[in-house]
Amino acid sequence: MTREVDFGFRKVREAEKADRVAEVFDRVAERYDVMNDLMSLGLHRYWKAFAIACARPRPGERVLDVAAGSGDLAAALARRVAPQGEVWATDVNRKMLQRGRDRLLDGGVLAPAVQCDAERLPFAAGYFDCVTVGFGLRNMTHKERALAEMARVLKKGGRLVVLEFSRIWAPLKPLYDLYSFRMLPWLGERVVGSGEPYRYLAESIRMHPDQAALKAMLEAAGFGTVEIYNLAAGVIAVHRAVRF
Repeated sequence: MTREVDFGFRKVREAEKADRVAEVFDRVAERYDVMNDLMSLGLHRYWKAFAIACARPRPGERVLDVAAGSGDLAAALARRVAPQGEVWATDVNRKMLQRGRDRLLDGGVLAPAVQCDAERLPFAAGYFDCVTVGFGLRNMTHKERALAEMARVLKKGGRLVVLEFSRIWAPLKPLYDLYSFRMLPWLGERVVGSGEPYRYLAESIRMHPDQAALKAMLEAAGFGTVEIYNLAAGVIAVHRAVRF
């Protein structure tokens, strides 16, 4: 029997999801950063800065940024761990990884860029002091496997920081739904040339585990001391956890 998984509000065959997600990011890669600024009115920069503060990177540490995308988190992390530390950037999507690598190099940051699936990280157990994933967990086919891999490559006592869309404060939901399902696709059509990736974005946010559910998943994956910070009335949540 062929297993089906969520792709936004639709169901697709399990083996197809990674390719579907790759298609989404292939279409938006060139205008990804412009759309981030427009969609969030620039607030994504503050959310990322808060996530970095939660990660507490220190000079000399080894840090892994999973689903690094265009490299914002990796660049900020590299500045914190320099000059003796290491930051590795990974992404499953080649176009996004290339964009992130180029932006890092343009900014004078030498960070190894590795194309890989977060569910099968090509790193030794206990290699990293800190792992971050910003706006990437939502797109992973088997989130529990990816979280287990992040736990595996962390040292005991290492930190994981997950920055992701989450559940908004209930009274604001109607307005947020109107913005998500009407405004975002409209904006995507005009800036990227396609509204479909942003319909998927809106749908994938609704299918992603809420704050409490993600905390439970982190604990099941081997993390403890899970802290949750809601930003923008819960539109965004930062989960900080420590590897047992």
